[in-house]
Amino acid sequence: MTRARSTRCTRIRNQSSSIAGAVEAGTQQSERAARNGARGPRVCVIGAGSSGIASCQVLHARGLDFDCFEKGSEVGGNWRYMNDNGMSSAYRSLHINTSRGLMAYATYPMPDEYPDYPNHAQIAAYFDSYVDHFGFRDKIRFRTEVKAVEPAKDGGWNITLDDGTTTRYDAVLVANGHHWDARWPDPPFPGEFNGREMHAHGRETPEGMENRNVLVLGIGNSATDIAVEASRVARMTYLAMRRGAYIIPKYLKGRPTDELGSELTSRLPLALQRYMYERFIKTAQGEMEAYGLPKPDHKLLEAHPTISSELLARIGHGRITVKPNIERLEGDHVRFTDGSTEQIDVIVYCTGYKITFPFFPDDFLSAPGNRIPLYRRVVSPEHPGLYFIGLIQPLGAIMPIAELQSEWVADILEGKVELPSRAVMRDVIRREDERMAKRYVRSPRHTIQVDFYPYMRTLRREQRRVRRGGLAGLIARRSHELRTGSPAG
Repeated sequence: MTRARSTRCTRIRNQSSSIAGAVEAGTQQSERAARNGARGPRVCVIGAGSSGIASCQVLHARGLDFDCFEKGSEVGGNWRYMNDNGMSSAYRSLHINTSRGLMAYATYPMPDEYPDYPNHAQIAAYFDSYVDHFGFRDKIRFRTEVKAVEPAKDGGWNITLDDGTTTRYDAVLVANGHHWDARWPDPPFPGEFNGREMHAHGRETPEGMENRNVLVLGIGNSATDIAVEASRVARMTYLAMRRGAYIIPKYLKGRPTDELGSELTSRLPLALQRYMYERFIKTAQGEMEAYGLPKPDHKLLEAHPTISSELLARIGHGRITVKPNIERLEGDHVRFTDGSTEQIDVIVYCTGYKITFPFFPDDFLSAPGNRIPLYRRVVSPEHPGLYFIGLIQPLGAIMPIAELQSEWVADILEGKVELPSRAVMRDVIRREDERMAKRYVRSPRHTIQVDFYPYMRTLRREQRRVRRGGLAGLIARRSHELRTGSPAG
């Protein structure tokens, strides 16, 4: 065994031991909760996807009274292929693009026999196992849609379901996801197209693309996956984009790429982190322009990463042709911004998603341009008792973050920690938005962007915002003033 492989194995064993302890502690908490009975505020959780079930596990372990409502018949949300709630964007060939060690819940590791990058079926099975292990499936009402969430006159929230019943809750945890309401090009491209048009959300398999010319618009993770898959059956696959991107392989130095980052390296200056990753990536695969891709108009780590170990090879094999953005549609042809035209049979728009809350009236709460003002991406300053779980786009995995967000919210509900004033929360939101606008490319996909390790540190500081005394509490109270000006905070 090489020294690098040995070090990695030791690291995983240590991590597994730590997680095993957390699992045991979580199980003991659940048993205590069952013995003591539910207490405290009554909580509604909307959605039983990866974020919603994380909230359920925390609330169940704390012994808090809650109900979870899920439109579909199973847990898993976006990761449940062919989910009967109609909201999953999973396609048949989907695999995760963060490694299983980073993606797993802190309280429940993924099975050792799973590969580094499991497929959607394995992830869905993991979620089922997670729910059954902690024993809260009976708290989830399946095939039940939340139709309206409205403030109650005496405080709290009235939740109206699709059967017409209305129940009051003290708090609402919104976990309805943000990858289900397809965003199409707006405004639409001029002209008319005679072929087949679809959004990535509705494309499950490459069927219908055989021996056809396929155009995929976008350069995100779904776009590259779909282009690679189409290139195996299509006559020719074209990949069009507005701007270039850094294509990051799933493995670097013989390890999953995200394992090169850590709590320690995330504390380094951003410029140094960028330099390290650039060296690794350039050594592994060179410049993007060498493959015919446009030179990115931004620096590495200034946009959500595009992870693919296959795209560049498929371009090199001549099965994918790179194109600039669409200029107009011309019947069975598409004209691009460089003046070239191609005969196209199928267009797949990988143009992202809108953040939508169908149970809120637009004049009460919405996210125009995918922007929603939330303190630490969780708390609505204007609506006490309303929290959002997993409404983030991390450089990393959502699940451990949703888990920690839920722990923080549970601390708030139990009165263990306090929130700053509304004025302070609004000011923090403004400064965080300004900082992220400077850091990332201006795009609807970056309005909820966070860095995995720094954001987790921020949540842990919020958990130390105790009501009474102590140096840790004082530091946490001031952290909103000291930390928002730094990219690492």
